[in-house]
Amino acid sequence: MSAIDYQLGATILKVSNVSLTLEDRVILRDVNVEIRDIIQPGRCVGQVSALLGPSGVGKTRFFRLLAGLDDPTTGTILIGEKGEPVERGKVGVVAQDYPLFPHRTILGNLLIAGRMAGLPAEETRRKADDFLTRFRMQDYAARYPCQLSGGQRQRVAIAQQFMCSEHFLLMDEPFSGLDPLAIESVIELITEVANADELNTIIVVTHDISAAIAVADHIWLLGRDRDAEGQPIPGARLQENYNLLKRGLAWRKGIQSTPEFQALLTEIRTRFATL
Repeated sequence: MSAIDYQLGATILKVSNVSLTLEDRVILRDVNVEIRDIIQPGRCVGQVSALLGPSGVGKTRFFRLLAGLDDPTTGTILIGEKGEPVERGKVGVVAQDYPLFPHRTILGNLLIAGRMAGLPAEETRRKADDFLTRFRMQDYAARYPCQLSGGQRQRVAIAQQFMCSEHFLLMDEPFSGLDPLAIESVIELITEVANADELNTIIVVTHDISAAIAVADHIWLLGRDRDAEGQPIPGARLQENYNLLKRGLAWRKGIQSTPEFQALLTEIRTRFATL
């Protein structure tokens, strides 16, 4: 499968020499990651990166650093074309259970998010109406979260986070516990959201290797180095960065049935065993 024609624009996320130590325990060590604006002639495409790694390796801790919820022990995380330090509230976070205010309508949930982001009332309402339309939820504005399906709640949770964060979104295990058809729907939604704006950038933390390959343009593999005796060295680092654009696997429907997809799936699973 041939590589996809694309160009790289401005850097919109840069993680430099990030380490994290908690109570003398090294969790992350010298993590370096960069996301640049991906430009494909004639198309509006955003960026989707997937973070994979064994359980307990530090994915959740890295997730919290990227969201600005925690500070690294050393290193920097810069976001946006201006390269500003990440802060709480600058990056949207969609948790696994799509938490919404149950006593507020769908519109009310978005308005609260806008107010919490410090937006003026008029801009808050304008953005809320825009996102309801963009996410095809305008007919559900007066309903409550309990009246929506799981997929609809996920759409609202994403819209809610974009009220606070203009282009950045972190998603925690969006495929967990879903059947294959539901996973396909979530993949389509993530692709749709990413491609709504050139600078939209979504980072998915997941254990589902197959879904990660299907949705991402890059896959980061987090794991620990091994010493000469094969014992893990404390502190996870980025072990692999798989560029699915160069492999011709990004932005294509039906890639799950191709030999190239299966080959990469096997390659990543094999690499997992060494982490």
